[in-house]
Amino acid sequence: MNDFLTQAFVFLFAAVVCVLISKKLGMGSVLGYLFAGVLIGPFALGFVGQDGADIMHATEFGVVMMLFLVGLELDPKEFWKIRNEIIGLGTAQAAGTTIIVAAIARWGLGLSIGTAITMGFVITMSSTAIILQTISERGLNKSNAGKSSFAVLLFQDIMVIPVMAIIPLLAVSTKEPIATAAGGSWLDGAPVFMKTLAILGAISTIFLVGNYIVNPLFRSVGRLQIREIYTASALLLVIGVSLLMQQVGLSPALGAFIAGVVLANNPYKHQLESDIEPFKALLLGIFFIAVGSTINFDIIVNQPLIILSLLVGSMAIKAIVLLAISKWKKFPKDQSFLFAILLSQVGEFAFVILALGKTINLINQQWYDYLLATTALSMVVTPILLLLNEKWISPYLGLTPSATEQQEYDDLSHISAEKKIVIAGFGDFGNTIGRLLQANDIPTLVLDNDSERVNHLRKLGFNVYYGDATSINILKSIGVDQADYVIAAMDPPEVNQHLVAILRKNFPNVEVIVRAKNRKNAYEYLQDGLTEVYRETFFTAVYVGATMLEKVGLSHEEARTQSELFIKSDRASLRKLAKNIHNLEDYINVSRMEFAEQSSMLKDSLKHKRNPSTDEFRQE
Repeated sequence: MNDFLTQAFVFLFAAVVCVLISKKLGMGSVLGYLFAGVLIGPFALGFVGQDGADIMHATEFGVVMMLFLVGLELDPKEFWKIRNEIIGLGTAQAAGTTIIVAAIARWGLGLSIGTAITMGFVITMSSTAIILQTISERGLNKSNAGKSSFAVLLFQDIMVIPVMAIIPLLAVSTKEPIATAAGGSWLDGAPVFMKTLAILGAISTIFLVGNYIVNPLFRSVGRLQIREIYTASALLLVIGVSLLMQQVGLSPALGAFIAGVVLANNPYKHQLESDIEPFKALLLGIFFIAVGSTINFDIIVNQPLIILSLLVGSMAIKAIVLLAISKWKKFPKDQSFLFAILLSQVGEFAFVILALGKTINLINQQWYDYLLATTALSMVVTPILLLLNEKWISPYLGLTPSATEQQEYDDLSHISAEKKIVIAGFGDFGNTIGRLLQANDIPTLVLDNDSERVNHLRKLGFNVYYGDATSINILKSIGVDQADYVIAAMDPPEVNQHLVAILRKNFPNVEVIVRAKNRKNAYEYLQDGLTEVYRETFFTAVYVGATMLEKVGLSHEEARTQSELFIKSDRASLRKLAKNIHNLEDYINVSRMEFAEQSSMLKDSLKHKRNPSTDEFRQE
């Protein structure tokens, strides 16, 4: 089936059916996608990928886009906060696995040192896509296993960059001539050290371009207020960087990851994530379908013992290393097993490393096929192992960690313990609130849709991002669901009301502090059930009123007391009046009564302040 629409229909139909069945059976979406790929692939029904070429293209595109999003989510600030866990856990896992695998390949299988180390790098990598999806689906974000897995994945993602630069140097040890990728590169026939220098130069160029060209470009795009241009700009960057990496002999997927990292601290990242988010899950699904489709069952059938040995051996080595790490970190038993299972598979970066190893003849065709099958099968096996662990192993070991064990990762737990405040809209109202909070060292995240203002505020040190706060995808991207408070301070009032409605419907656990344009606007919010409503001109007007009281003869203390009482009584009155705004006659009558009571209270308060003895005499 070579028709594009037909293949697209087959892919999507298989995905929908298999994922529905998989989720019904409690096996998760990843396993459903993998089985869908196996089912429609060339070694089962043969609906797609008779020669494997079209499937590999789909795989590469899925990996490229997935790694761009992974890189985009790699926040340097959060990375720095958990750097000790990332470096410690990541180094232990990567070094332990690579050394053991390389030693077995070198002295057990008699392979060259370059090939052995490359195979070590391949087996070391775990699947970011599978693990992050599993952690999210099963709510493991705050568990020891979930946080540790995330730290190791971050280390692996960053580790790929030096690994891809080191592998060409390992080719020096092979007696085969170094080949080049299909389509050629600028460095065809160049010495190995030139290739390594070119790779390092390309990576440096990407970061320089990101700092001096990309940010100004997106600032200019922001002024246009044309949303789809952000998606086009992101794709332009991804494709451009991928092409550059391809020309120096590296994988486009690695270029996409680096491009994502370049944009990770960009003020426009959340808008980009929002625009690309609808495609994210589908692209991951295509990737897993493609992986399932490329499993070479001919090799598995003809060499079952070799494939089984490689599969069990690689996953066992990784599991042993991970169990040793969990023992070192004193995880509870159930968390140790979960940690080992989560990271035991061989991940998508293995495809990238294998392709490079094959290109420069460090990995021959036979080992390339063996390791490709092993990688794909390990991805299929992982969701099954997780299911078995959940059904039988974890209940036996006990799922609840002790109080002492819950204190692990202090530097991670303190992050989530902080009160998270989001300010949506940084005009005059939000600006005043933000400056007050910033002056008191209270961290806030600001979201605004004025690109000039965003640029200015970031120079002043505010944690501000460009984006439309009424977009659910952007709100999810900045983590509003984990925020304690959202200050809705957008203009015009209709947009702010729309934001409040979105927050209350989709993020009911977040407390909304809302800016009302005027009294009428405040009535509407109060009728909708909001309690923290603040009129933007009210307090300024009260302040001016207090100043005038001083000018006509009241002392500063008297004026301050009167203004505080007025604020308190007016806020209470506002809530009563909000119930009557649809009946003008009732509203006027209640308003008169409220004003009379307010006036009487203020007069009595001033009289008592000036002559407290008379008031005490009356009470007696």
